[in-house]
Amino acid sequence: MLKVGRTMQLSRITIGFIVVIFASCGGSGEPVAVGTLERDRIELRTEQFEPILELAVQEGDVVETGEVLVRLDERRATARVASSQAARDLAVARLAELVRWSRPEELAEGRARLEEARSRLIEIKPGLERARALVAEGVETLQTLDIAEAAHAGAIANQDAAAAALELLLNGATVEELDQAEAEVARAESELEVTRIQLERLVVRAPRGGRIDALPFKVGDEPPVGSTVVVLLPGGAPFARIYVPSELRPIVKAGVSVRISVEGIAENFEGVVRCVSSEAAFTPYFALTERDRGRLVYLAEIDLVGDAAQDLPTGLPVEVVF
Repeated sequence: MLKVGRTMQLSRITIGFIVVIFASCGGSGEPVAVGTLERDRIELRTEQFEPILELAVQEGDVVETGEVLVRLDERRATARVASSQAARDLAVARLAELVRWSRPEELAEGRARLEEARSRLIEIKPGLERARALVAEGVETLQTLDIAEAAHAGAIANQDAAAAALELLLNGATVEELDQAEAEVARAESELEVTRIQLERLVVRAPRGGRIDALPFKVGDEPPVGSTVVVLLPGGAPFARIYVPSELRPIVKAGVSVRISVEGIAENFEGVVRCVSSEAAFTPYFALTERDRGRLVYLAEIDLVGDAAQDLPTGLPVEVVF
């Protein structure tokens, strides 16, 4: 079984540019923040201890959603599916043995008749009690009581007949035994579905289109449970991760449009603030100056807009103008 994890990784070049500045851009007096381009990472992890049989891709390959990436040994999982299938078939056969020749619709009809007879008995009983009370008070005659008692006795007889008819349909099996057999079939079906899912997830597929960033293991390796077997960088434009100084925080909000310049590229890019942290932190310890280390900042992420940003590499330093 595989679990998809989502992490964000700062590139090595980030260390040199993580410091956030509050300065003018090109002499215009516009507030600027500095950061780097980053991409989300999808880590596909194994939850079963099985050796790798096939690596269907290589690092750097571009893949589509649903494409096979890695195959793990399926023999043990296939055996578990077969065992669960046999247990399910045994439970179904046991249920059929209890039901015998009675068809499901006949059993449903028998249960309905028994329930109807029980309901009728419940309805008649208060009338019998009222008749007894009225006769005791001298309001009604004994004939009225006889009629009520006869109706009550008839309802009891109908209930007993319906119960006997249902028992006959069950051919010796009680209602409780039949319920237990049906529950066992449901349990076996659930167990079979679990083993089928485990078998399917031994084939690692791409949850999204993107580029293969890393394949930590080779064919024949047995990754421990929970190990990452594929690192996938989703397609699309990267985002800018910056630290907003406290002076700028009031104007930096989700949805605000910004202008982004990327080191080494002449053209500017448009961007939209994705999110800003609500809690302040101090500039990281590797800031360049003693003054910057003591400044409060807020982590922010900005989505780059436009097709031109799709192929930008991660790790490049950026300047964001608000």
